[in-house]
Amino acid sequence: MGEEEDAAVSLDQNSSGGGEDSLLRRNRHSSPLPPQLSSKVLTLPTVLTLGRVAAVPILVATFYADCWWGRTATTSIFIAAAITDWLDGYIARKMRLGSAFGAFLDPVADKLMVAATLILLCTKPMDAIVLGPVPWLVTVPSIAIIGREITMSAVREWAASQNGKLSQAVAVNSLGKWKTATQMIALTILLASRDSSFERLLPSGIGLLYVSAGLSVWSLVVYMRQIMRVLLLKK
Repeated sequence: MGEEEDAAVSLDQNSSGGGEDSLLRRNRHSSPLPPQLSSKVLTLPTVLTLGRVAAVPILVATFYADCWWGRTATTSIFIAAAITDWLDGYIARKMRLGSAFGAFLDPVADKLMVAATLILLCTKPMDAIVLGPVPWLVTVPSIAIIGREITMSAVREWAASQNGKLSQAVAVNSLGKWKTATQMIALTILLASRDSSFERLLPSGIGLLYVSAGLSVWSLVVYMRQIMRVLLLKK
């Protein structure tokens, strides 16, 4: 779970959190696809995105595999997912292979991967070297991150049904990109820390996860303030 992220409302980007809402809204009013969108359904970026969706059950299976290769495989799958999240957006922009289906699927794949990873980490609490056993240590930021994603998805869907100014108010900004970056790094470290060779990285992974949760809540507040400005101007 990419806000988004990875994630932008622009039409020429396959990797965007919230791009699907803008596409659906525009497609209601015009039948032909914009020039920068491919009419194909299964473009290369979309295939990469589908690969991330298919990787989620494999991630779950390897996470519960009680052996050294299971931990390595889980971390490798997540890293590969993070790389393809960036790669499919890059290919879509450079090769003009963005599609309406891809723009819809990309944020879904990101949210599935992130949410699944957070839930998995919550089912097997790890002992922070400095703090000792604290069961809620990963649960609290996980609730904040997943709750924010659910809220923003609903807000963007509502904004897309209103007017252009509201959709612009929830367009992804640099704060959302920083949130996504810290989130991916934190989850990678936390997965890798399950291996005894990297367990010393655990406190930094937890710290980054809290930073990501803080950025998630902060960005949600920023979006809500922008929406309120638009609604007050309408009055």
